[in-house]
Amino acid sequence: MPAQQPDWWPDELVHAGPEHLDPAYVDGYDRKAGHDPQPDLDLLRRHGLDADATLVDLGAGTGRFALAAAPRCRRVVAVDVSAAMLARLRAGADRAGLANVEVVRAGFLSYAHQGPPADVVHSRHALHQLPDLWKAVALTRVAGMLRPGGVLLLRDLIYSFDPAQLGEQVETWLSGASASTADGWTRAELATHVREEHSTFSWLLEPMLARAGFRIVAATASQDPATYASYLCVRS
Repeated sequence: MPAQQPDWWPDELVHAGPEHLDPAYVDGYDRKAGHDPQPDLDLLRRHGLDADATLVDLGAGTGRFALAAAPRCRRVVAVDVSAAMLARLRAGADRAGLANVEVVRAGFLSYAHQGPPADVVHSRHALHQLPDLWKAVALTRVAGMLRPGGVLLLRDLIYSFDPAQLGEQVETWLSGASASTADGWTRAELATHVREEHSTFSWLLEPMLARAGFRIVAATASQDPATYASYLCVRS
């Protein structure tokens, strides 16, 4: 169940973006995202995800990763703020007969982990929905739900360039946008992300991870444009 938070905490539904709450949008989300969960699953299996593991997927969306991971571990907790996303995820788990998948409607700031600490936390393209103040709080909460030595795999839209390069890097990114909203993210959608959402710089996020109690084991970043990054981290 989501934790009770003070009235001055943000409403994560507001930050999620209305499209993620729309069942019609969710119906086409997997095709639009084009996400293959296998590389993340393979990476985490090399770093402790096994048949006894508990995995928490924060910002699970329609469950592409959570459902792929479920046969490989003991318990999967799929967490998202969108009821529409979670309905699709639950239906997928039922079709696949995955009895070890739990669905929780919550976010980084409201999910209250129950039971033994998680061994692995996975999050893909969700943390950017929070401003930096709340990213730092969220990462501290993630560390709190992991056992010592537990692993966080974080992938997101993260800017690995200097502020002076913003115009050049964003224009390069937008130039590769999809022509159709059905097939991918269009220039208008990516521009909305830059303008209205909360992607941050890698050199701001990395100290947040350290402050939360994580050691970065591996970091990768896209180049030209430097707009995506991933971090494999271990909780101290």
